[in-house]
Amino acid sequence: MKLELRGHDERYVVEQSLMNLFPGEKPVYEPIVPGDDSWAVITVQEEPELCRVTVELSHQGKTAPYSLETPLSGTAFQQEGQRRHAIGRCFFLAARAVTGDTPPWGMLTGVRPDKPATWALAEGRTPEDVRAMLEQEYFVTPDRAALAVETGGAALAASRDLGPRDIAVYVGIPFCPTRCAYCSFVSQSVETSFALVDPYVDALVAEIRTGGEMVRRAGLRVRSFYMGGGTPTTLTAGQMDRVLTAWEEAFDRDGCREITVEAGRPDTITADKLAVLRDHGVTRISVNPQTMEDHVLQAIGRRHTAAEIDAAMELVGRYHFPHVNMDLIAGLPADSPEGFFRSLDRCLDYGTDNVTVHTLALKKGSRILLEGLPVPGPEDVAKMLDYAAPTLRGRGYAPYYLYRQKYMSGSFENIGWSHPGAQCLYNIEIMSELCSILSFGAGGSTKMVVPGTNRIQRAFNPKYPKEYIERPEKCLANQAEFAAFYASLQL
Repeated sequence: MKLELRGHDERYVVEQSLMNLFPGEKPVYEPIVPGDDSWAVITVQEEPELCRVTVELSHQGKTAPYSLETPLSGTAFQQEGQRRHAIGRCFFLAARAVTGDTPPWGMLTGVRPDKPATWALAEGRTPEDVRAMLEQEYFVTPDRAALAVETGGAALAASRDLGPRDIAVYVGIPFCPTRCAYCSFVSQSVETSFALVDPYVDALVAEIRTGGEMVRRAGLRVRSFYMGGGTPTTLTAGQMDRVLTAWEEAFDRDGCREITVEAGRPDTITADKLAVLRDHGVTRISVNPQTMEDHVLQAIGRRHTAAEIDAAMELVGRYHFPHVNMDLIAGLPADSPEGFFRSLDRCLDYGTDNVTVHTLALKKGSRILLEGLPVPGPEDVAKMLDYAAPTLRGRGYAPYYLYRQKYMSGSFENIGWSHPGAQCLYNIEIMSELCSILSFGAGGSTKMVVPGTNRIQRAFNPKYPKEYIERPEKCLANQAEFAAFYASLQL
């Protein structure tokens, strides 16, 4: 779609709305000429304390204009948010007039669609008022509005237990046995990058040790620890022991409420690795089959069967971890609603207290897009999710966090479900941006959150394992920035 911006350069909010409302359309900044079939002109005019937005949009032979006025008040930062909301709202209403469709999350385009609910609840508004606000101001469907209130409430409850100098720690292991068809993460097959694993662990241990020293000097408290990937259990038992020992020795863990490690792929789970996790006090592991259908596992490039998942879960049960999570993805290649139903039912039979239901996101670097693999349509994905929610609620689970990604099938969401008291604090912290996240490892994204605000600074580690190994000075610079950030807050 050709886009013409007049009186502003708010490309981000326009492009996010475009992806949400017109899947498959890409933004093009070229002059609109007669005969163009897909275009929009977004105009902003401002006066003191007033913003006027006009959108004229054309798509597949239909054209719709829309305009609105919104007052501007507060700080410059607050006015910027008000301006962006007005642009997004006007674009949404023009698009809806053309398409006749309302996505499940309405005009909410970001990764964290329940944030407005969390903020409103924090201000003292009732859940009923918040649901009405989401439906009326953001055009969220009633079921998603209710979901946002639930997860927003969980975020608010978690925030009340966090102090201004509380942080979370993330450790990234960017290796997997094979690359799944849906994946675009910065991860490498251990088969092709075996020689990098040992030096990567060396670099990671060194970074954790300097980071722990920085955290101690800054007077910060770690509330949650999360080792993800990739697949952390692609490391050997000895390598995992080195990483976790470094964490234990470098950090004061007295205030840490949970230690999570993604066991991920069942073909990487062994007794000696589980023993290492147990001996280091890991409180939560995540086993991520994504599906329990053998033909779907084959389609996505997994080298294991559903029977191997059964065996892995039986082995996990022997080590008595306090919490176990399983992940599923709705909308995988070769899957069907009935296949997804069977997968969910089978996972629930294990008795785990956490289940995360993802919706397939079509990512640019994934094999699904590169090879054009067929995937279930939005209607089938909707059937999968419509089965998941009541089934999980019927088994005692409740939603506690959610997030969205670009190009999600049907414009749905990912939801974490848990039994009461079994929520993963880290998942809430990172998705609701409740506190700073200090990240270690290749591709690590450190977030520095100003407590009680929506202001965030970011620092990024080198993206690829080889670059990460060769550039320890970048990680040290990020740690120095983290320390300076907290020094500037004067908390």
